[in-house]
Amino acid sequence: MPGFITTKTGKLETRNRLKSKNDDASKYVDPDQLDVALQCGFASTERSNEITEDDEKLMLEFMFKTAEAIWGES
Repeated sequence: MPGFITTKTGKLETRNRLKSKNDDASKYVDPDQLDVALQCGFASTERSNEITEDDEKLMLEFMFKTAEAIWGES
């Protein structure tokens, strides 16, 4: 599962950009093997990443809504 959504900053990519990445990946991998996921955890280092808890919540919501937009409601 590729990690499309970075957790290093609070900035989100556009949903269209993530759909495009998914379309590109599906040229090489069975689309049933793909998913939208976070790049890594929110605290992947001892110092942690410089994003707020609100940013984390927005990223999770964005991830689920993007998956629904690509594959339909789950």
